[in-house]
Amino acid sequence: MLNENIKAIRKSKGLSQEDLAVKLNVVRQTVSKWEQGRSVPDSDLLIALSEALETPVSTLLGETVAESEADAVKALAEKLEIINLQLARRKALRTAILHWLLITLYAGIGLGFAMLLAAGSPYLSWDFSDPELAVAGTIFHAFEWLFVQLAPLILLAAMVGIWLTRKKA
Repeated sequence: MLNENIKAIRKSKGLSQEDLAVKLNVVRQTVSKWEQGRSVPDSDLLIALSEALETPVSTLLGETVAESEADAVKALAEKLEIINLQLARRKALRTAILHWLLITLYAGIGLGFAMLLAAGSPYLSWDFSDPELAVAGTIFHAFEWLFVQLAPLILLAAMVGIWLTRKKA
């Protein structure tokens, strides 16, 4: 059936086997073998053949299309609606995850400040002449200094992020 359809459609388009072969970048003998039923085009060539003959693949394969154009548009619209709903759910899930991560960050920064206040900067009372305590005290001091410098900015960014990702009613 495919071989007969290729030949009939090719002739109806006024193409020779050579013309069709040139359009598909194959040799004329390949088109001849398809039309004689001695071989069949692979999927890529079948698609290229349908484009060259300006005919749907289903017509080349001998299938009759029973759906009307309105039914095809309706089916396509339903598929697009399903895809849109899936994308909306993914976006809502990502927004919710981001919202809770920002709340966790906000709470973590608050906890960090509380721990630093409760600790009362213990590195000031350490004996920095002892090498182990000197290194530990310097590291703790660097952490505390960096935290105190960056935390307000991160806190503000987290608050803005929480507000932007809130669930709108």
